[in-house]
Amino acid sequence: MNKSIAVCLPCVIVFSCATRSPAQEIDFEKHIAPIIAANCVNCHNEKEAEGDLRLDTLAGALKGGSSGPALVPGKPAESPLFTTTVLAADHDELMPPEAPMDKSQTELFRQWIASGADWPEGKPLKMQPRIDFVKHIQPILEQQCVSCHSGEEPEGGLDLTTREMALDSGCIEPFASADSSLYTTTVLNKKDDALMPPQNAGGPLPSDMTKSLRLWIDQGALWPADLVLVKKAKKIGPQVTCDDIELTRKIHALIVEKSRVKTEARMKDYSSKVPLTGAAFEMIAIKGGEFLMGSPEDEKFRSEIEGPQQTVSVSPFWMGKFEVTWDEYEPYMITQVDREKHGARSDYNPAVHTIVDGVSQPTAPYTEMSFGMGQTGFPAISMTQHAANKYCQWLSAQTGHYYRLPTEAEWEYACRAGTTTAFSFGDASIDDYAWYVDNSEEKYQQVGQKKPNPWGLHDMHGNVREWAADQFAKDYFQRIADTPDNPFLRPTKLYPRSARGGGWADDPDQLRSAARVGSSEAWKETDPQLPQSIWYHTDAQWIGFRIIRPLEIPTVEEMYFHWNSASGMRY
Repeated sequence: MNKSIAVCLPCVIVFSCATRSPAQEIDFEKHIAPIIAANCVNCHNEKEAEGDLRLDTLAGALKGGSSGPALVPGKPAESPLFTTTVLAADHDELMPPEAPMDKSQTELFRQWIASGADWPEGKPLKMQPRIDFVKHIQPILEQQCVSCHSGEEPEGGLDLTTREMALDSGCIEPFASADSSLYTTTVLNKKDDALMPPQNAGGPLPSDMTKSLRLWIDQGALWPADLVLVKKAKKIGPQVTCDDIELTRKIHALIVEKSRVKTEARMKDYSSKVPLTGAAFEMIAIKGGEFLMGSPEDEKFRSEIEGPQQTVSVSPFWMGKFEVTWDEYEPYMITQVDREKHGARSDYNPAVHTIVDGVSQPTAPYTEMSFGMGQTGFPAISMTQHAANKYCQWLSAQTGHYYRLPTEAEWEYACRAGTTTAFSFGDASIDDYAWYVDNSEEKYQQVGQKKPNPWGLHDMHGNVREWAADQFAKDYFQRIADTPDNPFLRPTKLYPRSARGGGWADDPDQLRSAARVGSSEAWKETDPQLPQSIWYHTDAQWIGFRIIRPLEIPTVEEMYFHWNSASGMRY
């Protein structure tokens, strides 16, 4: 095997390039599955099967939908999985309808079906973003690579300005990102000398860029043959937004002005409405105090990340009686307003718009976010912690009260409600207090149907997991040992973030008062948007949140941090 090394300093790529191997037999996992996942599964999966057709499994393709089987092994001409992809661009039945597949991909379909359509049984295919070279890949290569790998004397003799030159170099192996150094050098450890771009030239690349490269190669590395790349300047610097600390300062002033309850003795439960929408919510007054946080070593199903137990104290606060519902959350999520990727109004004008308008809100989701499980009275789900934080800011700007997510300590204190048992209901039947895998019917349920805990809080165990404000750490208890008063593990990175309480798909052990989990990038794995949205965890259909309102109003800076602890971080 011939290999060449291209060394580029200071900027971009070191490639270990191999000559292309001879044509290989079509392999489902390598050549076909990525194409189906990117072009078909979005509309033909278990939860959304247009025309009653599933294409995420062999059984679904063979069974077909309202128009009959989609796949007839050995007969491409009788298989709509193939025939609908080669129709004229203006044909009503062209699939996928947004844009035709490349001829090289449809030819793979034809050959694969003609040879018997081997499709190993296994897990259903997960939808993946469909990568477009011009939209997703060209900007990466032109801003990160072409400056050194072009011209009369490209670094290492490697020219990345055209498809032919890039493929001839061997740095791209279509359908095999793991064998393509164009991708593999971008995901090395940041201290690895072979990382490209190196740290001193902007590396490592954001995860959305490396994911785009990986998916593009695995989908066949399509690249218009006549397209010549040119060097372009990198886009750097944060996006400008009106949702800055000055906006927080204005909201803070409103909250201070409207503050009436100054002492714990005057705290009472209250009912309120979201001013802009009229959606009702209720808050329960929680007195401050000390408690033993974590689980004892002899607790059944205990995990090492739940201890050693620590005595901690928390200050008084109000907590949502229920998890935030779609009635409250959806008007914040769906606004019919043009927004930048970071959520600021594109038309924001401080002379016209209010401080509420200045708060960043979600961009439009790519799919219906309740996933058919119910809306009125049901808990909102699948938002990122950032989205939940910004909801709290949005609500605060309207009401003049300071709302945020609870810390892990505040959440567990409220969940336990003075108890020391694994569940706040002791030895009582879990079915009276929680929705979980055995009784939820594979979906979340309307809030408040189960009995509350001793302090009047519903669904603290089960229904949906609930965001906490902290960075998740396995050694949480060791980290808070020296700061037992209102402990808070301030986030410094995007993943993992803490979630508590267990959800409708969990076993009882995950519903215990001390049970903890951390978020993962996998929670948005099938989000087809690139870069992936900062607002949605579409694969986490069991994550929600509830709000708290601390009695003590914090500083502007602390308020800003809680609402923006994920702002500017790479998703």
